[in-house]
Amino acid sequence: MANTLLMPKATAVWLVDNTALTFDQIAQFCKLHPLEVKAIADGESAQGIKGLDPINTGQLSREEIAKAEADPNRALKIADAKYAVPELRKKGPRYTPVSKRQDRPNAILWLVRNHPELKDAQVSRLVGTTKNTIEQIRNRTHWNSANLQPVDPVALGLCSQIDLDFEVQKAAKSRPPEPEGEQGDSLLPASETEGLPISDAMTPPPPREEEELDAEAVFAKLKSLKGPDSDDAEGDGTES
Repeated sequence: MANTLLMPKATAVWLVDNTALTFDQIAQFCKLHPLEVKAIADGESAQGIKGLDPINTGQLSREEIAKAEADPNRALKIADAKYAVPELRKKGPRYTPVSKRQDRPNAILWLVRNHPELKDAQVSRLVGTTKNTIEQIRNRTHWNSANLQPVDPVALGLCSQIDLDFEVQKAAKSRPPEPEGEQGDSLLPASETEGLPISDAMTPPPPREEEELDAEAVFAKLKSLKGPDSDDAEGDGTES
């Protein structure tokens, strides 16, 4: 990817104020018209723009500026970028390198098992496959189903963790809420418990009172069980 100058007009302002470059050199480097550079130098244009130092941004070197100042016919050359900035991916199916295409069925199987909420279109965007292949793996009609092993597509390098998390969160938001009848028992909401008095809410119910025993009734029952023979035996007893 070709290097692109950052903030051309702000860079032109800095070059006009801090170098002896010609208007043509600055215009050629900043992709501006020479008259526009002259207007910047005369204070007629870009009055509210703060100059951007191309040396600090790594797009020009002091040696390159010095060479161009010594030779008015020399064109400034932008320095090579130190860091590669990835290009934005355009809409469409994801491109999968040939060396990794054989891993796509394993990644699809992992997504189908671990994230069943994902739609076929989302799986297709993540690993760059077709809906027909996803359906075959989901129904176990794929020609290589017996040998497939679920593998995380992030570990295989087929997608990034950010892309996977985004699709999972998107699928979770579009999932319909569960009916109330299918939900398990849960605590009462605070709106229902706030009105209860503390004594009613915290004090356990009093234990059931036990029936009092009647001592006379118990002894009468014991005497009836002994019978008349027992009473006579007690009455005939001699004192020792």
